[in-house]
Amino acid sequence: MSILTGSANAVKYTLFGFNFIFLITGIILIAVGAGVGAVYTGYELFLAAKFFSIPTFLIVIGAFIIVITFFGCWGALKENYCLVLSFSIMLAIIFILELSAGISGYVLRNDAASLIKTSLESSLKDYNSFNQNPTTALWDDVQRDFNCCGVTNYMDWKTPFENGSLPISCCTIPVGAAGTFSCFNNFTSEAERHTYGCLGGFSSYIASHAVSLGAAGVVIAVLQFFGVIFACYVAREIKIRNGITGFI
Repeated sequence: MSILTGSANAVKYTLFGFNFIFLITGIILIAVGAGVGAVYTGYELFLAAKFFSIPTFLIVIGAFIIVITFFGCWGALKENYCLVLSFSIMLAIIFILELSAGISGYVLRNDAASLIKTSLESSLKDYNSFNQNPTTALWDDVQRDFNCCGVTNYMDWKTPFENGSLPISCCTIPVGAAGTFSCFNNFTSEAERHTYGCLGGFSSYIASHAVSLGAAGVVIAVLQFFGVIFACYVAREIKIRNGITGFI
């Protein structure tokens, strides 16, 4: 028989419903973290370690949420003070961690351009047309995907290519072209050579995914804030009606 009545009993079942929502949010966090992490993995040579730490952090938080929903569901149904109190404490910790992850995501968005610029500039010297290393392949992929050339513009290739040539990925190969094709910095047509550098488009693409991390962390943290309030209220009512004294 339930020892809670009236509004306390309603809040108990509301807490039980919230646990189902928490389960969904845990899955969402894992999906967002894994999705953004997969996108970043494709460009890992150009990204600093912090671009991967936040997605991993969200995945861990999501898995932890799925585990602690057991305490909330079982504690609410059985009206067990210790379980509900444990759930409240763990949820409060998760709230703080999620809020930190969300804020870190927005900070990462603001720092994306400067971090990526440093990586791109330092990797120019590793581009090698004769020995196709991973950096060479990634530069070609980025320049084709974002229709760009160099970091800020095509002149960034002046040092590694002193003869005025450019990576072929800096140019648009004409339709129907046959035989050997070369790309040079003296091409004047935008149709032949990509005009803009890769920093703007590439960093915006990476930053937009950092925003996804920030939004997921902050929005779900707000939901869990109300969960903490509900859980604390239910724990308090159970404690009073069971005549429990002290913290436990």
